[in-house]
Amino acid sequence: MHAGKRYTLKQFLFWTRRDIYILIIFATIPTSLYFFLDWKWLAIPWVPIALIGTAAAFIVGFRNTQTYNRLWEARQIYGAIVNTSRSWGLLVKDQIAVNLPESKQKEIHQQLIYRHIAWLTAMRYQLRVSKIWENIKDKPSNIEYSNFYKVEEWEGNMEDAIKSFLSIEEQQYVLSKKNRATHIISLQSKHLKELRKQELIEQLNYIELEALLINLYEQQGKCERIKNFPYPRQFATINQMFIRLFMSLIPFGTLNEFSKLSKDYGEWFIWLTVPFSVTVAWVFLAMERIGESTENPFEGGANDVPITSMSRTIEIDLREMLDETQLPPAIEPMNDILM
Repeated sequence: MHAGKRYTLKQFLFWTRRDIYILIIFATIPTSLYFFLDWKWLAIPWVPIALIGTAAAFIVGFRNTQTYNRLWEARQIYGAIVNTSRSWGLLVKDQIAVNLPESKQKEIHQQLIYRHIAWLTAMRYQLRVSKIWENIKDKPSNIEYSNFYKVEEWEGNMEDAIKSFLSIEEQQYVLSKKNRATHIISLQSKHLKELRKQELIEQLNYIELEALLINLYEQQGKCERIKNFPYPRQFATINQMFIRLFMSLIPFGTLNEFSKLSKDYGEWFIWLTVPFSVTVAWVFLAMERIGESTENPFEGGANDVPITSMSRTIEIDLREMLDETQLPPAIEPMNDILM
């Protein structure tokens, strides 16, 4: 997610420049035919084009509202994970094995907190796995723009990332499952049950800790719902069709308007069709691209929810609760993009 600075016009033009080149070609061809071959019939009245533009504006506005809601919900979910994680660390440290020697306390506390960090790690790796409907790794402009930032989950693998937080037996168990994050929480519940049998957790605290695990399951399920259920394809497709139809007709309507003005200001005035057509089309294109880049908030785009950074923040907070001093560094933005 872009951090610190605004998403500048220069960045946006760079991101959409391939589309701008296509728009220039689309605007230049009918203008050239009109000017050099005298194909006057290419100048279409603006009214029917404006009607299509109105419909396109409605559908793109609807789509952008819905995709923003998906992004904002994803951010709220991860905000809840941050709060629940801190609550987990607090209860683990202050309510579990408090009567045992300090060294044994720390061992149990570290197991529970490290296992939670492993859950955070496993979940973010699962959320970064590309789905068939995501285009962050397929669209040339997205591939090119991804060179300006780094997605840790694409460069490493989950197995190496979680091995520092789980025992060898737990690693083998978790990695044998399809949904690794789910089974890490099940290990947490199993451990709590054993501690309760040993009377190292009071009954009310045990219930509260289990409730936190259930809450984490709920937050994970919400993330998986957003990740695994795309913005409905029928709405995405009709949005793209309307926008492209409107953009392809803009030069013909603009040609008609500037042909009228060229009678008073000279025949070369008709060439203003090109920049004005490109500008109008680019505005609609930009809105369509924003909606497209927002609909999958975990795919690894520059404007996604920064789950890597948020997970690292939680890890630092929890390890500080264990009074550790050798802490991993916070994730810093790369070219003002925080992942």
